[in-house]
Amino acid sequence: MLTEHAQELRESFVPHVVLGNGTVGLTQYTFYMILVWIIVALIVCLVAKRLTLIPSNKFLNTVEYGYQFVRNDIGEGVIGHGFKKHVPFLATLFFFILVANFVGLIPGAGAATGAISVTWALATISFVYFNYWGIKAHGGLGYIKSIAPSGLPAPMVPIIWIFEFISLVLRWLTLAVRLYGNMFAGHMVLGIFALATSIFINVGIQMASPIAAVSVGWFALLFIMYALECLVAFIQAYVFTVLSAVYVSLATSSH
Repeated sequence: MLTEHAQELRESFVPHVVLGNGTVGLTQYTFYMILVWIIVALIVCLVAKRLTLIPSNKFLNTVEYGYQFVRNDIGEGVIGHGFKKHVPFLATLFFFILVANFVGLIPGAGAATGAISVTWALATISFVYFNYWGIKAHGGLGYIKSIAPSGLPAPMVPIIWIFEFISLVLRWLTLAVRLYGNMFAGHMVLGIFALATSIFINVGIQMASPIAAVSVGWFALLFIMYALECLVAFIQAYVFTVLSAVYVSLATSSH
């Protein structure tokens, strides 16, 4: 029984059109991506409109704390000198991914970051961004040369450059796959535990047996897993933003 329901759960993660038709339409992941974009835009507009010198609203305090966290701990802490111009980009990444992850934890909703296409798009934006600033800092040819560390013996430069270039391209891949893998796996685990809990409860009620007591343990474990997934949702937004900041720092610094 659990196997059959698990297969149905797996199929529910496959992209399918929810608005439109097979030719032109939105999948559930695209729909939630647009929804998250709207939510983040509304949050920014609301906070900007009600911003005061000493915030007294808890929601405003929370958003401002999140922004200061990105600005100080990620922007200044990772990039250092000249970090201020990168804070808007990093804050946008952080809040978008964070909101997308938490929306995906709402029962019945879908996580936009649970689709590889969405995480690829986010990774592409980050990849283009830090390479753009690398080119702006060193110039086109200078940036290409800077891929290999300076001070190497001349015969070693082409070899090291190739390895470093592969590493540069792999940053694009790892950004996308890490976020997708963690969010997809987390939602699958939550779905499996929810299925197991519901099966134990139904069987226990129908048979009036001690199995019903086992379902209490499964429910407690499901609650723990849900709390853990909330933590993962924050950590993944943090990791993606930190790595983007690290790549900006590497691209713009002289080495």
